[in-house]
Amino acid sequence: MTTRMKCALFGLLTLFFLGGCQEKEEGLGRFGMLDDSTPEYTAVAFLRGIYEDDNLDFAKTLASKKMKRILTRYHTNGNVQRHLLNLKYDTVTITPQSAGSVGRSEFADKSTVTIFLSGMYNDNKVEDLRSLNLIKEGGDWKVNEIEADTYL
Repeated sequence: MTTRMKCALFGLLTLFFLGGCQEKEEGLGRFGMLDDSTPEYTAVAFLRGIYEDDNLDFAKTLASKKMKRILTRYHTNGNVQRHLLNLKYDTVTITPQSAGSVGRSEFADKSTVTIFLSGMYNDNKVEDLRSLNLIKEGGDWKVNEIEADTYL
């Protein structure tokens, strides 16, 4: 093996190992394949910010001005879960429900996304639906309102 081949092999191995060190961000949605420019992605990320984060900072970045004021008023994630969503979880799985529509959300200004929440609270299984109304602000989808299960 020549010196040039050894250097090339060493370079390739270094790139291979360094590439494997990057932390891959977990995708959102049922199979982790939601596009981050869709209203479904924003809705799921918003609820994950409420249920899985230590504070409301991330959820506030995905909220409209109206919703941001409401979140600020409740101060903590637990208060938002208890009073705004009326749905507490110890662990939760958040899944957007597809209504079978094949729309082009990049041209819309408003969207309603139904979210299926399933998880555990005090050793009891809790499943529920919430509808999130989203609007476009500055080209980004923002959560504007949260509605209770409209199907019950």
